[in-house]
Amino acid sequence: MFKKMEHIGIMVNDMDRSIEFYTEVVGMDLKKREKLNEEVELAFLAFSGSEDIELELVGRGTTGLSDQGIVNHLAFSVEDIDETLAHLKAHGVRLLDQTPREILDGVRIAFFFGPDGERLELVQQQA
Repeated sequence: MFKKMEHIGIMVNDMDRSIEFYTEVVGMDLKKREKLNEEVELAFLAFSGSEDIELELVGRGTTGLSDQGIVNHLAFSVEDIDETLAHLKAHGVRLLDQTPREILDGVRIAFFFGPDGERLELVQQQA
């Protein structure tokens, strides 16, 4: 049966731009990048110490995102959501939430966008 989450795939238009975003802004490490053929390129990223769950970027060359769509959102756990939002603002990242929202009796969340418009979420669990 099922064991664990393996990876989360996101369709991207510009592989270099997306790798730069997820490594420089989000802080992930690029583990592998490979062209499968002239149309499809893959890149796998993970957080140091959490390599068991990867983010897979799928570049489709000139075919773009037309019929494949993108994931609804990818959530990242953070220790300090306010500090992380300030970091994103400093990098010119487009924010859906300028300030965190509180849900589920104390969990703080905020959404922002990746370079291809993918919805990304910050989650700070209550202390």
